[in-house]
Amino acid sequence: MPNVNGMTTTYAGATAEPAPARRYLRQLGIDTQYVLLGFPLGLITLVLCMTGFFLGIGMVIIWVGLPVLVATLLMSRGFAVLERARIGPVLGRSMTHPVYRSAAGSGWMRRSIAPLADGQAWLDLVHGMFRFIPNTIGFVFVITWWAIALGGLTYPLWDWSLPHPEANYELPEILGFDDTAGTRILFYVVIGLIFTATLYPVVRAAALLEAAFGYSLLNGVDRLRQQVAEANAARDVAQEQRAAAVSAEAVALRKLERDIHDGPQQRLVRLAMDLGRAEQQFGTDPEAARATVAEALAQTRETLDELRALSRGIAPPILVDRGLRAALTALAGRCTIPVDLDAPPIERLDPAIESTAYFVVAEALTNVAKHSHASEVQVIVQRNATGLLVTVADDGVGGASLAKGHGLAGLDDRVRAAGGVLAVVSAAGEGTRLTAALPI
Repeated sequence: MPNVNGMTTTYAGATAEPAPARRYLRQLGIDTQYVLLGFPLGLITLVLCMTGFFLGIGMVIIWVGLPVLVATLLMSRGFAVLERARIGPVLGRSMTHPVYRSAAGSGWMRRSIAPLADGQAWLDLVHGMFRFIPNTIGFVFVITWWAIALGGLTYPLWDWSLPHPEANYELPEILGFDDTAGTRILFYVVIGLIFTATLYPVVRAAALLEAAFGYSLLNGVDRLRQQVAEANAARDVAQEQRAAAVSAEAVALRKLERDIHDGPQQRLVRLAMDLGRAEQQFGTDPEAARATVAEALAQTRETLDELRALSRGIAPPILVDRGLRAALTALAGRCTIPVDLDAPPIERLDPAIESTAYFVVAEALTNVAKHSHASEVQVIVQRNATGLLVTVADDGVGGASLAKGHGLAGLDDRVRAAGGVLAVVSAAGEGTRLTAALPI
């Protein structure tokens, strides 16, 4: 039964799946009691809701009708709660309790008349006033089919108690009967068998008619609101991911620009100056010119090494060619601090997810080497049914943060852009544990 906190209650049983015959019989019993009990409940709610509504409307001009209407709406809400509990087993789905409007924090007068401004309260009232229509239709069919099915099958047991006027009903010889009693009994038994064979679909249809009418009024609008809220939440998440992607790209471009400016660009400027000096020295001091050219060659090699390192930061070839585990192994081998890597072989993932996981580890190891003063770092990569879990833990000084202005803020944007979540636990003096959960 739904509770007042809006929690979802599941009515389906948690036991093992019964055999088909038992399942049909169980559902037949549920549908039958639902329809048979719905008829008197529908009659009661019809009388009470109609009386309360028209009495309240008639007296609203003298203000007495307002409390009558409020009481009627609250009464119909109680019947609606009961009906939601009854609908669940019939539809075989979980039922939620809608959120009713309240005026918490307002004066007692506004709180008292709050149900008058609640759309769901009026839908409950409409259900109470008109549910008697599907209740009556379903009740007539269910009673008729059960009565004829049971009566026909058991007719041979009580045929003797009925008066039968003298008559001569001849059956065709193919039936094998030549007396009136046999003809009559066979006819009613066949009718009972026909109604028994069609009992389940007829009762099921009647129950679904009533349940669908109740669900559309008691939960349909609330279901629509939930779908709209979920769509809005999905839109907000998409906007946040897009903003995070833009922010991560901007941070990456600024870092690349800074790295190029501080590294290869400075070396290329010095290389140009050295070559210019060597050109001038060739006419006057060839030995000095050769030394300058040799130094320029060394600068060229160092520049190429830095450019290769930058290219690995943009798109590591080993990640593209051999996968995440090989790329992380190479990354751990280049780290200046001992790395304990726990990354079992996994199948290839989406390139964006692999790239994000790689950069999480790369950025984390860079921060560990620069700031943590750690003696060891552990990298763990785990894949489960929902996603990829990447953990980087060190025994350093701690103090890391995801707040804007800190080194991990850009990494957080990159993870959120991929649809994941990044968490950092870094108490002062207790090391840092960085965990990224990425969807797959």
